[in-house]
Amino acid sequence: MELEPLQRLTRDLTQAAVTLSRSEARFLVDAYYIMQEDRKRTYNQERALTASAEPHTIISWLAAQAELLEKQIARALDVYSASQPIGLWMREIDGIGPIIAAGLLAHIDIHKAPTVGHIWRFAGLDPTSKWERGQKRPHNAALKTLCWKIGESFVKVKGKESDFYGKVYAERRALEGQKNAAGEYAEQAKAVLLARPTHAQAATYKQGRLPDGHLHMRAKRYAVKLFLSHLHETWRKQEGLEVPLPYPIAHLGHTHKIEPK
Repeated sequence: MELEPLQRLTRDLTQAAVTLSRSEARFLVDAYYIMQEDRKRTYNQERALTASAEPHTIISWLAAQAELLEKQIARALDVYSASQPIGLWMREIDGIGPIIAAGLLAHIDIHKAPTVGHIWRFAGLDPTSKWERGQKRPHNAALKTLCWKIGESFVKVKGKESDFYGKVYAERRALEGQKNAAGEYAEQAKAVLLARPTHAQAATYKQGRLPDGHLHMRAKRYAVKLFLSHLHETWRKQEGLEVPLPYPIAHLGHTHKIEPK
C-alpha cells in the first residue's frame, strides 16, 4: 500500500514566514506544541505495536508525517523569529530557541507594555492578580504555558558555561532553600494548608516549610521574570520607546540592578 507523503514547504513559502501576522504566528506556535505531543504519542504507539509484533504500517506512516509537519512548522517559525532584531537577541540566550522566541514575539505587543509588570500580569506571573470563579481570566493561558516552558528550559541549560538564566535559577533555588529552612515561609505554608488541608505534601506544610517542588517553582518564576524584565528593556530600546526604571529601584529604594545579558 502506497501512502501519499505530506508536501514540504517550498522555499517561497518558507520565506513568506517573515510576513506572518502575530495571530498567525500564535496559531503556528500552539499548533507546533500540540503536534509535538501528538507525535510523541504516535511513536509510543508504534513502539508498543512493534514490541507485540502487531501490524502498524498506518501508525508508522502517521508518525513519520507528524514529525515532518512538526519540522515544517518549526522551519517557518525559525524564519519568523530570526526576521526581527529582538528575535535574534532572544535566540542568543541559552534556553531560548526559535520556537519560544516566536511565541514571545507573537504573544507580546511591546507597544502595549510600558512596564514589565504589564507582561508579568499578562503571562500570569503577577501574584497580586487573582482569578476568581466566574470572572474573566486575567492572563493569557498560552503565554503562561510558554513561560513555564522557558523556566524548564533554563533549568536544563544551567550546567552550560555560557548560560546565564539557568544559573540565576540555581542561585535563587539555593536562596529559597535557606529562607525555607529559616522558617520565612511559615505563613505561606499555613495559607496553603488552610486552602488545601488534604494536600499531598501536608506534612511538610504543617512543619511551616514549603516542599521542594514549591521552591523549584518559585526559583523558576524568579529566573523567568528576570528574563522578561530584560526582554522588555531591550525590546523597548530597540523600538525607541521609553524604558522606566524597575519598580524596586524607582519606588522601593533598591540600588542593585541586574543588567540584561
